[in-house]
Amino acid sequence: MYKKKYIIFLRWLLIIFASICLLQLNACVVNNNKNQVVLSVLSDPKTFNAVLSQESPNIFSLTYEGLITENPITGRKEPALAKSWKISDDKLSILFTLRKNLKWSDGEDLTVDDVIFTYNNLYLNKKIPNNYRDNFRVGKSRDLPIIRKVDQQHIEFKISEPFAPFLDNAQLPILPAHSLLETVKDVDEKGNPKFLSTWGTDTPPKNIIVNGPFKIKKYITSQRIIFEKNPYYWKKDSEGSQLPNIENVIWEIVESTDTALLQFRSGGLDSISVTPEYFSLLKREEKRNNFTIYNGGPSYSTNFMSFNLNKGERDGKFLVDPIKSSWFNNKNFRQAIAYGINRTRIINNIYRGLGSLQNTQISTQSPYYDKEIKGYDYNVQKSRDLLLKEGFKYDEDSNLLDKNGNRIEFNLITNAGNKVREAIGAQVKEDLKELGIKVNFSPLAFNVLIDKLSNSLDWEANIIGLTGGNEPHSPNVWYTDGNLHMFNQDLQSNSSLITGRVVSGWEKKIEDLYVAGSQELSIEKRKDIYAEAQKTVSENLPFIYLVNPYSFAAVKDRFIGINYSPLGGAFWNIDILSVRDIEE
Repeated sequence: MYKKKYIIFLRWLLIIFASICLLQLNACVVNNNKNQVVLSVLSDPKTFNAVLSQESPNIFSLTYEGLITENPITGRKEPALAKSWKISDDKLSILFTLRKNLKWSDGEDLTVDDVIFTYNNLYLNKKIPNNYRDNFRVGKSRDLPIIRKVDQQHIEFKISEPFAPFLDNAQLPILPAHSLLETVKDVDEKGNPKFLSTWGTDTPPKNIIVNGPFKIKKYITSQRIIFEKNPYYWKKDSEGSQLPNIENVIWEIVESTDTALLQFRSGGLDSISVTPEYFSLLKREEKRNNFTIYNGGPSYSTNFMSFNLNKGERDGKFLVDPIKSSWFNNKNFRQAIAYGINRTRIINNIYRGLGSLQNTQISTQSPYYDKEIKGYDYNVQKSRDLLLKEGFKYDEDSNLLDKNGNRIEFNLITNAGNKVREAIGAQVKEDLKELGIKVNFSPLAFNVLIDKLSNSLDWEANIIGLTGGNEPHSPNVWYTDGNLHMFNQDLQSNSSLITGRVVSGWEKKIEDLYVAGSQELSIEKRKDIYAEAQKTVSENLPFIYLVNPYSFAAVKDRFIGINYSPLGGAFWNIDILSVRDIEE
């Protein structure tokens, strides 16, 4: 009897041990190889096509390089596939010199023809919707650049008028013509290039041809992506040895930040972003568990709440209920909402004091951020005054009504799994209840959220964020036809017809200021232009900016060469990092 119980006990012990291994994934299976980096992401990738990607983070910083790159520590542009470039005296052309003997991951030559193909056949092809094309449009003319092959080593970018962010476009990933040209030429039954369905996540990894330090080795849905060293990567160290030094990168797909924390603390992950709720816990363990928490100050991202201001119709149905649309399109209503959100409470309670107020659309660390704009401090009385001024009123139960007696109620969405945004949404619901407003808050799966914001346009209010950088030019957000102009989204090529969309005067003014800012080459004059753009956004509030978290990452001490940046993270220079045995 005792022996039988002992056997049963052993069986349960093995089951528990196996469960722990499954939970930690890496610690029990993958971490046998010490010369690797194991990280986590919240969801499966949406595509392995660098041109079509709309998500961040994505795999392409590992798998592709452009002609140049930006050093996130210095902010300077540095050579990549191009070894040098020269800007003409009139600032209207750039001549790039491609490195010799470049190879794709399949061993084929990477040439000037690949560069020309990537820009002219992909990024600038109007039949291929992407997040980059708007960034090429120059000044008032909105002309696209002329990109041509000069000879076997040189490519010329030429524009019709001065354009300050011109050089930034040379950072985009270069893709292989020998693998993809036919997918651009061939069309499906709807007349769309087959490129639009090429290199999805169901594509065998061996068919994904890259030029970056790593290539995809294996992808297991809902589990992990494994990258391996690209043997044809161009970069070598000072002694002439092939880079990267690290053999593998593993992205574990961990749909909960709590689970990611457990895996990091147990050794299954090499690094995690440190959210405020975990900071104190990890800080206590920092020395004992051989990792370092890096603090980059305010992150380059922006977080905001916005309303759907689109007055249009699709298939005979309004995108937004006209009653609610009349509220959302009222500037004083939006300002009242901004005054009604307690952002300081968000910092203190949700960010544990580890954040700062975000008052404008430009990243706080950018030299173009206007510190004079104070934003909207929490002020319930101001909020109520603005609402009453616009004809809103309260019933006997303190519920807010519009002038026609309609209860003020709307649906608020954000991406599920992002615990900070979920907490912010819950607080916004609570704050606005003080104003008599009913908020129905529903976190959604990220891909469902993006479909609503980009395609169906079936939403009322959302909380989301955008990545940023030092350069303020962002036409895909602020041009009225930009594909991230989400608060009043224009028709995108894969959407059915929208009628009745209205572009307001202030919206057009912001677009004009961004055009003017892109044309001006003087940094000081550009600052003045973007200051005016920030004031216009702050007054009209297409986005109600909230709180900017500090950029923290915890990284195991076994990596040599970490140079943390809030713009690039801990592994922006992964091609030159190396690994040491921490026990030595």
